[in-house]
Amino acid sequence: MMKMNEFNQEEMERKITFGTKEWADYNVNCIMGCHNNCRYCYAKVMAKRFGRGTDETWKNMRISNFVIKRNFKKRGGRIMFPSTHDIFDVSPYKEACFIVLGKLLESGNDVLITTKPRLTIIKEITQKYTHYRKQIQFRFTVTSIDDDLLKFWEPNASGFGERLESLKHAFNMNFRTSVSIEPFLDYDPSRVVKEVAPFTTESIWIGRMNYILRHVSLKRKRFSTTVFGRNMKQAICERFMIN
Repeated sequence: MMKMNEFNQEEMERKITFGTKEWADYNVNCIMGCHNNCRYCYAKVMAKRFGRGTDETWKNMRISNFVIKRNFKKRGGRIMFPSTHDIFDVSPYKEACFIVLGKLLESGNDVLITTKPRLTIIKEITQKYTHYRKQIQFRFTVTSIDDDLLKFWEPNASGFGERLESLKHAFNMNFRTSVSIEPFLDYDPSRVVKEVAPFTTESIWIGRMNYILRHVSLKRKRFSTTVFGRNMKQAICERFMIN
């Protein structure tokens, strides 16, 4: 485990990953919709396109009883849970997620837990599933250190401070941790990297926002210009890696 005083630029660069490689072999979700209601959410766009939901129904969420009752077998690769919604500290959604997560782990699966983390949820997972530590890797989404930007793009998600504390907690509990800065909302994603890298045992993923014009009006200049045009350019990522 890397201590704070052992952290250096070379170690940070080793962890950073660019590209579109798959994170897991399988995806499991037990909720339709997501209260985070992120403006750039691809899952929401697809649900609306194929008539499976609207902006309002997506935010309100509904539980899939089929998934809750399902028995999961051991799969040959890693399972990402969840991939189209988050894990919320609100009943009955929290209980549904914990039922599914418990079944996945009890069947011997390796699980990549992806979330814009709530500290209470991360504390409960690390306490309840301590004996499954070797099967779990966390991947926390931390897209900006600016809470104003987060509030605009990810209206109901946790703030930067809570996400960082969640990462620190998982790290200190000796769980494997990784971070997704996808899409990065700050002009320079290195600010997020420097904050999260000391508490990241695995990789840090950095990605741009796609199809920004679908997600926000250019009239919202205060927030949208931070990402519009500038972080659409791969040169930003390349410059960051050189500096």
